[in-house]
Amino acid sequence: MTENTLPSPPVARVEHTETTLHSITLTDDYAWLRAKENPEVAAYLEAENSYSDAVMAPQAALRGVLYDEMLSHIQQTDVSVPYRDGAWWYYSRTEEGKQYAIHCRRRGNGKAAEMDERTPEEIILDGNELSHGHAFFAIGTTDISDDGRWLAYTVDTTGFRQYSLHIKDLETGKLLPGEVMRVGSVVWAADNFHLFYTVEDEEQKRQHQIWRHMRGTPFAADALLYQEDDERFNLAAGRTRDGKFLVFDAHSHITTESRILPADEPEADFRLIAPRQDGHEYYVDHREGSWFIRTNDKGRNFRLVTAPVSGSASGPVDSPDHTNWTELIPHRDGVMLEDIDLFRDFFIACDRENGLPHLRIYKFSGKGPAAAPAGEISFPEPAYSAYPHINRIYETASFRYSYQSLVTPSSIYEYDLASAESKLLKQVEVPGGFDRTLYASERIQATAPDGVEVPISLVYRKDKREIGKNSLYVYGYGSYGYALPLGFSSNRLSLLDRGFVMAYAHIRGGGDLGETWHDAGKMLVKRNTFTDFIACVERLTQSGYGDPTRVAIEGGSAGGLLMGAVTNLRPDLFRGVLSHVPFVDVMNTMLDASLPLTVPEYEEWGNPNEEEYFKYMLSYSPYDNLKPASYPAMLVKTSLHDSQVMYWEPAKYVAKLRTLKQDANPLLLVTNMKAGHGGASGRYDYLKEIAFDYAFLLRELSMA
Repeated sequence: MTENTLPSPPVARVEHTETTLHSITLTDDYAWLRAKENPEVAAYLEAENSYSDAVMAPQAALRGVLYDEMLSHIQQTDVSVPYRDGAWWYYSRTEEGKQYAIHCRRRGNGKAAEMDERTPEEIILDGNELSHGHAFFAIGTTDISDDGRWLAYTVDTTGFRQYSLHIKDLETGKLLPGEVMRVGSVVWAADNFHLFYTVEDEEQKRQHQIWRHMRGTPFAADALLYQEDDERFNLAAGRTRDGKFLVFDAHSHITTESRILPADEPEADFRLIAPRQDGHEYYVDHREGSWFIRTNDKGRNFRLVTAPVSGSASGPVDSPDHTNWTELIPHRDGVMLEDIDLFRDFFIACDRENGLPHLRIYKFSGKGPAAAPAGEISFPEPAYSAYPHINRIYETASFRYSYQSLVTPSSIYEYDLASAESKLLKQVEVPGGFDRTLYASERIQATAPDGVEVPISLVYRKDKREIGKNSLYVYGYGSYGYALPLGFSSNRLSLLDRGFVMAYAHIRGGGDLGETWHDAGKMLVKRNTFTDFIACVERLTQSGYGDPTRVAIEGGSAGGLLMGAVTNLRPDLFRGVLSHVPFVDVMNTMLDASLPLTVPEYEEWGNPNEEEYFKYMLSYSPYDNLKPASYPAMLVKTSLHDSQVMYWEPAKYVAKLRTLKQDANPLLLVTNMKAGHGGASGRYDYLKEIAFDYAFLLRELSMA
């Protein structure tokens, strides 16, 4: 099928609606697309899918080539690094041709110091078996009782991120009767009998209740222990590293509150660490009679304090004005304390400095909370990702961490505290002729309109680099304080080997340079996120990293908001746009408090019921700022069962843009009718989706 014989793009029916607030009238011709059960809606989405298939039909062979390439770089039959938990060693493995991982364990030998390969493998969960009959499948969370016998796990079979709880007897392989719907987190008490879990409010889609279950009894008899009625807050249940306390957190975007319970007293009352105060976030762990509390009470980038496990059985652990908190690591303006990983004899401070992660070691001199710096794990590349791996053993002299970069595959190391040396346990094998020496990564900066320097991470194939001539791909996100990870992707090789320079913009609104970086790109300064991104693209093209006429950009979810906003601001700057599950209908969504996530999101975007926020959000909302103009080629992707950005946002956006765009560039809407926010769940199905995206980019940048 040639360009001239393509069918006409679908035209969505117009049904005019108006909303007036703060003396401003918002118009919406496509609100009817919200009616998910209306057959007309499904018919429209399917028509858009058919149109996209027709437009991309000439690239069918290319998609096949891309899929085969990406598949050739994956070790299809593989096994993860086993980790110890109690008397067992746990791992997952994949088998060629199967979509999902198989989760397994073996017993340890002697004192369980090593996995005993002679013992039989036990399959805990086989995603391939559990997924039978389901177009979508995902395991949510798992927790195994201390005695290693009882597995609590959750699964989602719709993509809407509504997980059902099951309990499996690992000794017999049988499931206990019953299930609980809409479960979030699960955690066993120390008696292997009581299980705690959180449950989602079906309408608001937030974890709002904590329940206690006694194994072997009907779930209908479970006890509701706590309900969170503030719509800003979600609940989560966990356990301290030493296993001695259960921790129940309530958290909004800017405020937290923790309750604790001795793990061996599951029917005792919760005890509060510190009452919630708006804007105060803190996170708690326990060691040898002391609480270790990461808190932002003295600054946005957090500090670390300790407090004794004392006080009345019912009162808060905290004292007024935190007078019983002793500082261990002070707040630092240029260093974000992102987390701590706590063990009996040491802890790891997970810092972020100059936009890069650091793993710094502190050793305890005894049972008291005092600790001294004892070095830092070093990393060799200018841009990388490093974070703790799975470390379940409290009394240990080693620490496992993950390391990867834009050119180094995902690697698991074990750091020995005594020798201060790291040992590589496993690096993901990349078959198909991958040679990392062919690729280079860089770190540069762009200057934003207000003079702020914005980091950019780059990767390219050295022998394909031609100053000012390469196709340029730029990815961005810039919301929720999320630091853009610089991980390795073997899929990326298909673009790099065709001469792409790929860039990752660490724009404000993200957490790349700490919480102040986040603050500088949200609420009433959100537009910094968009102007930062534009400045990054201009810096890259002006410096010869790419051909200004062949620039492609990509973002998803809140990064899809970024795609919509920068395309409205500077449509001339981009040749192609990939927008995944994009948050583009900002005003209508944030004005509808009945939608999941809307009220909690006021702390990120602002509350449009207040005039100042309403007018500011309206100034950048992609859907509301579409206008007659020439737009770049765009591929907009969504999923019918998305629970975070509802499918109708991108559907409405495309429908409206079709009536306004004044160019012949393709505008495609692709809806996965059987998945959720993350797209296809099976690993092979996911590769097919990536192949479609890459074929679109190659087509539009005149490389295919």
